[in-house]
Amino acid sequence: MKTLFVSLGCDKNTVDTRKMAGILEDGGICSFTEDEQQAEAAVVNTCAFIDSAKQESIDEILEIAKLKETGNLKYLIVTGCLAQRYQDEILKLIPEVDAVIGTTAEDSVGEVLQKLSGGEKQEKALIVNPDLVPSAARQVLTFGSFVGYLKIAEGCNKCCTYCAIPAIRGHYRSVPMEQILEDARNLAAQGAKELILVAQETTLYGVDLYGKKMLPELLRRLCLVSGIRWIRVLYCYPEEITDELIDVLAAGGKVVPYLDMPIQHASDRILKKMGRRTNRKELEEMVEKLRLRVPGICLRTTLIAGFPGETEDDHRELLDFVRKMQFDRLGVYTYSKEEGTPAAKFEGQVHPSTKKRRQKELMLAQQEIAFRHEKEQEGRDLEVLIEGRLADDLSENGYVYVGRTYMDAPDVDSNIFVETTRDLMSGTFVRARVTGSQDYDLMGEIIDESAE
Repeated sequence: MKTLFVSLGCDKNTVDTRKMAGILEDGGICSFTEDEQQAEAAVVNTCAFIDSAKQESIDEILEIAKLKETGNLKYLIVTGCLAQRYQDEILKLIPEVDAVIGTTAEDSVGEVLQKLSGGEKQEKALIVNPDLVPSAARQVLTFGSFVGYLKIAEGCNKCCTYCAIPAIRGHYRSVPMEQILEDARNLAAQGAKELILVAQETTLYGVDLYGKKMLPELLRRLCLVSGIRWIRVLYCYPEEITDELIDVLAAGGKVVPYLDMPIQHASDRILKKMGRRTNRKELEEMVEKLRLRVPGICLRTTLIAGFPGETEDDHRELLDFVRKMQFDRLGVYTYSKEEGTPAAKFEGQVHPSTKKRRQKELMLAQQEIAFRHEKEQEGRDLEVLIEGRLADDLSENGYVYVGRTYMDAPDVDSNIFVETTRDLMSGTFVRARVTGSQDYDLMGEIIDESAE
């Protein structure tokens, strides 16, 4: 059966999608297709984190559902957070959906598809079991991809007042270390050159299983996996970053000096209302410590604009913090009112236009910082992972390739564009000298094509 997979939302969903593909492939149940018109079955892995993500998921489900009339589609399965959170509504309002599968129930995708092809109609979602860890199924690395994601934990215990994830994904459960290492070896065998560690919060990895934070030890063991060149860590909560983790980042080797550290705000009053466990002073001290201990570290963070009760003074304090901290990478979301969360009932809900204005002001402040940082890279020699060629024809100065440096996580950060007359394979590492910048991206020339 030709099956189409659509993965929406975060990279944690990417892992779930790739594991569902592995289950179907290993079971001999399907072959994969990217051609919507040829697909006989479709699995849409959804997101429900914020309003825009929910709307994107709904739009995609409706678009795929049309293939039952215009293509060869027989079965439509919806999985992920939207399926977990709104299972009854999906089955009732979108009759083209044949089955919904809740979070951590992805292992049943093969069974569900076989039942559907046997004539059964799935009427109820498979409910999450809060005691289950992420699937041990083999990931199928997307064709042409050289990035492998490792989901090292599921769920969250922090219960920030704006976030519905604990209700959707359950409490924090670490994946056993041997299972992660086996996943990493499998990805390396398929050609992965970079591993990216993800979870709702990576810094607490292992506390529930081993009685202490084991992220540093996991990173050290992952460095021994043959074939992997870069290891990157995302979603590190600042209050949980230890000296041992900083030492691993500073040691060099495969773990790149890059850290994604979501902080959400800088006003102590708003941080407290959010249920966050840091204050501005502690955040500033952690940024200073990381930059002192890990020279050249690239720091990324995310912020929320327009949280309930946020005043103009709170917003100006956040703007001041952004300008002072000079983050290398920064994203800003507008607050999304999620039903079932404490913040949804808070007084002082901010008008949508005010949220948008504050988001824009924060991003304009960051834009100045980012553009200046990019210009400061000129003349620097960097290792670059080549991801593809822009065109088949030679330009005046050769082929133009797009790649990433250690400062760039895929799909969310910047790129570097390099020129060479040589024919390079995607997935190759080269040394390049930065010759300039254009907005958020770097330009460069290759100085060593044998860096692989």
